[in-house]
Amino acid sequence: MSNPVKIVAILAARPGKASDLKALLDSMLAPSRAEPGNLRYDLWRDQSDPARFVLDELYADDDAVAAHRASAHFQRYLSVISDLAERIAVTLDPVFVA
Repeated sequence: MSNPVKIVAILAARPGKASDLKALLDSMLAPSRAEPGNLRYDLWRDQSDPARFVLDELYADDDAVAAHRASAHFQRYLSVISDLAERIAVTLDPVFVA
């Protein structure tokens, strides 16, 4: 039996790039949510720093993560994200999830 996979990414916009970063992240929502193995793809903004965003992603399994990473929209994201933001992403396996 495969386990769901959660990814939490924190993205801090480079100076003057917050609007461009938000536009990029907004463009990822619909196609990512439409992926068959996607269970959640939510975008959050830090209350104390409007240039910092958090992506909260949940996938059915490792294959769904691989499909997401192979998608055209994710490849486009990868091609521009380093110019727009510093990022940290953590990939998590469930331990106890209610």
